[in-house]
Amino acid sequence: MLPSSRPARLALTGGGYRAGLLLDLLRRLPGQFEVTGVLARSDATAAAVARRGLDVHRDVAGLLRARPDVVVVSVPASAAPGLVLDLLERGAAVVTETPPAADLDALRALWNAAGPARRVQVAEQYLLFPHNAARAEVVRRGLLGEATSVQVSSTQLYHATSMVRGLLGVGARPARVVATATTAPLADPITRAGWTGSTGPRPQVTTIATLDFGDGRSALYDFTQTQTRNPLRTRRMVVRGSSGELVDDRLVRLTGPTTVVTSSIERRQTGLQQDVQGFDLDHLALDGQVLFRNPYPGARLNDEEIAVATLLQRAAAWARGDGPPPYPLAEAAQDHLLGLAIASSVTTGGPVVTTREAWADQLE
Repeated sequence: MLPSSRPARLALTGGGYRAGLLLDLLRRLPGQFEVTGVLARSDATAAAVARRGLDVHRDVAGLLRARPDVVVVSVPASAAPGLVLDLLERGAAVVTETPPAADLDALRALWNAAGPARRVQVAEQYLLFPHNAARAEVVRRGLLGEATSVQVSSTQLYHATSMVRGLLGVGARPARVVATATTAPLADPITRAGWTGSTGPRPQVTTIATLDFGDGRSALYDFTQTQTRNPLRTRRMVVRGSSGELVDDRLVRLTGPTTVVTSSIERRQTGLQQDVQGFDLDHLALDGQVLFRNPYPGARLNDEEIAVATLLQRAAAWARGDGPPPYPLAEAAQDHLLGLAIASSVTTGGPVVTTREAWADQLE
């Protein structure tokens, strides 16, 4: 369990799909989180929140009276910056959803207004997924030598670029981005609402991009528009280094002048077959060394829930002055800058070179 002297006190804004997922998750971790209230500006949202037995507030002032550690802004990217600034002006610490703004102009405006205060974190959790965290630990321990390239095919734009940047350690380094998009038929049997009952394919767009950060560091981005949920497309990650390569959970590396060894990241999952401990992730290990241990044993969380809960708990600790910032606005702004460059390259049909932005100083 993550160390905590008391439950993380969170307030939420919004009542959409993502906010509902967060509330369901936090309810399952009562010893770790306390929801102090929810900002619900529509009657329908207010009624839905009230049915959960939570305090409903119709304005920001009311939401903050309970003195939450941090406020989670879970509204569309077009509306988030205004709400973030309102909260900051009232002295709140904020975690906003991804992306933090809708486009580059809005991102720059948000940074100019809120960035220097360093009171905004972003709910970017992909490097906190257990297997991604274990892969990052492989890189951190130097088992690949110097990390030089990442190939990611699992999620879209800013989420993917957050993993690329984190694994390569490129900070705010400018990148030359070249992207193309193709459309091909693909069945889409599952949506947010569940199984569709349809086996017929429909046109779906796949975007492939290369990102060159210079100094031998690069990335390959490959994403099909429904890939995050579509079981007909796998999630893949490759991290290449100066003395080895990690392909998903399989590691090959040079350990001596004439010695190449292979290893695998092994997942210990309880509750399978005759294991009566209950279905739960225990840990991920490589060659007998634990890379990641589940911080919420017994809660029966899936991998994304572990990642989200970890980020929110770290955000509350940061807001109280008890820990480092989990994912500052500067990091997410750079992620979004690269994601927007991928989209721009597809639109223009040519390369896009990112420039140094105002938030770069905080990433050095």
